[in-house]
Amino acid sequence: MANQLAKETSPYLLQHADNPVDWHPWSPEALERAKREDRPILLSIGYAACHWCHVMAHESFEDEATAALMNEHFLNIKVDREERPDLDSIYMQAVQAMTGHGGWPMTVFLTPNGEPFYGGTYFPPADRHGMPSFSTVLKSVARAYAEHRDDVERSVAQLRQIYRPPPASTRADELAPNLLEIAHRSIAQRYDATYGGFDSAPKFPQAMALDFLLRHGARTANPHATDIALSSFRKMARGGIYDQVGGGFARYSVDDQWLVPHFEKMLYDNALLLRLGVHLWLATGDAEVKRVACDTIAWVEREMTSPEGGFYSSLDADSEGHEGKFYVWTESELDELLGEEAAIVKTYYGVTSEGNFEGANILAVTSEPAIFAAQIGASEKELAEAIEGAKTILYEARSRRVWPARDEKVLAGWNGLMLRSVAEAARVFGHEHFRAMALKNAEFLYREMVRGGRVMRSRKDGSTRIPGFLEDHAAVALGFIAVYELTFDERWIERALEISAAITDFFWDEEARVFFDTARDAEQLITRPRDIGDNAVPAGSSLAADLCLRLAELTGDETLRGRAERVIRPLATALARHAIAFGYLLGVADMLVRGAVQVAIAGDPENPRFGELARAVASRYVPALVLAGGDPARARTVALLEGREAGGSATAYVCRGFTCELPARDPDSLDRQLRDAARASVPGGAPA
Repeated sequence: MANQLAKETSPYLLQHADNPVDWHPWSPEALERAKREDRPILLSIGYAACHWCHVMAHESFEDEATAALMNEHFLNIKVDREERPDLDSIYMQAVQAMTGHGGWPMTVFLTPNGEPFYGGTYFPPADRHGMPSFSTVLKSVARAYAEHRDDVERSVAQLRQIYRPPPASTRADELAPNLLEIAHRSIAQRYDATYGGFDSAPKFPQAMALDFLLRHGARTANPHATDIALSSFRKMARGGIYDQVGGGFARYSVDDQWLVPHFEKMLYDNALLLRLGVHLWLATGDAEVKRVACDTIAWVEREMTSPEGGFYSSLDADSEGHEGKFYVWTESELDELLGEEAAIVKTYYGVTSEGNFEGANILAVTSEPAIFAAQIGASEKELAEAIEGAKTILYEARSRRVWPARDEKVLAGWNGLMLRSVAEAARVFGHEHFRAMALKNAEFLYREMVRGGRVMRSRKDGSTRIPGFLEDHAAVALGFIAVYELTFDERWIERALEISAAITDFFWDEEARVFFDTARDAEQLITRPRDIGDNAVPAGSSLAADLCLRLAELTGDETLRGRAERVIRPLATALARHAIAFGYLLGVADMLVRGAVQVAIAGDPENPRFGELARAVASRYVPALVLAGGDPARARTVALLEGREAGGSATAYVCRGFTCELPARDPDSLDRQLRDAARASVPGGAPA
């Protein structure tokens, strides 16, 4: 008999709907029942693509004896962390405080009032590697709650301290270029010069930190910073963390060399890596980077896009009960499928009869493509064509396998990140198909997930639910700005401003001078979360600060600029000391410290000369670019266009701080100005 999760839409919750555990979704009714019956709450948090969540479910939640213990002693609540990042953030703080680490599945024991007193992550079915069995934990916690309530209350009181807000900062920390240089050095010293990326296994892509290094390298003419970003991206793109057959990046690598991924693919990782790839191609012109970026978009469109235009959340790591089974190959399979081409493909991807993963092969490029092409007596073009042909055959063969499960939730925040990346790719690569894809997603988001400026969190099976969080509002609004820069249709700026007004009304606290992750009218939890670190996704406050700065540049609203500065300035010391934890916010700080590069193209966007100027902007990497375009006489909200003259067909204006270059009417002049502007360091960044 299905439990109460059967009525939910989250694929993760539905995975547990037939467990013998009497699961409840997080709801006022469940919390009230816990209070009424004076039962501790067992809160289990995970997500659909989480491998170890599946393992614990099979070992414990599907086990009748374990379920009986859970049902006897606890009110059991299951939460999808992707639907409720607020709950995940609050209770992850507690688990990290108790154990020194976090992760999923997360298991937390709460009082009926929702206050944590014990917790951890994965618990095995039997004592193993120093970890107590889940049954032992259940019995111990139940006994403690029934017989040693004073100890429980002491634990609650101790953990309550972690939710106390820190005292308001009175420091006037200096936001200056030297802070960004310190942050750059802090990140660069963790660089793995052999395999790319940072630190050791498990290894995460750290796309936001790499994007900051690329930006810093361009601003300061530091080739080493740029090389770190380019080399790391290439190493990942040639490794097993990148799906060599179907495109798209996995969540992370379990080894130093990017060979063995944790096979789940998340929308947000690919959004951040795609944007990094677009910026890298602009900065370096590297053809391999462009190919990987385009293939990633193709994967999103082919496997991760709903008929409505929304982007799905994730693909599971497992299929047929085995992690990675969908993605790996035996040598004999390649021989059979590829015939005479198999030898070259096997050598290129390091395929052996023994394999590199549980007797099979994860495909990874093992040689420098140019060197390998020379070794086999082929041109690079001929090698690329041979590999592409083989990939087509392998993809078709793989498509006949049992596919990993797909989480078809459409999450607003993650969609906003991907929308921004696809829109930037469409503008930079001049790709009309990418443009159509971005516009379809943007229209879908505004139509289905924005209501009076408020953004909803999740949509599935035609149902939009859960009021959105700060990250949802800010990411979607930033996506809309990217669509404006692609189309110069001012409606998208107006829609971004509509959402920005809702952010001010519902997430900004003027007294504390901070953004909170939940709205002021959201469900009252044991604390109001405010996560400032850029972790798997940018922090909501980082995205909101970015949005404020960009809208300030476009509209001239200095209140928004001041709000961004209030968010960033108290974190100046933390940005320098713990730089890699603030990869996205460092990019925002760069715009605040060194100033934006404003480009306004006056004229009719349909005019060929206007198009030539727009393509010139799209061909140059300009960190902190803010782009406006259109007929100044018809501009409604974009103050950056005010006073600009088209000068016949079209004219571009490049400004930094309070200084503008001479009007540029041809692409070559504009490109020279952009080249100089990309390296300029201008304090303040106030609009010209």
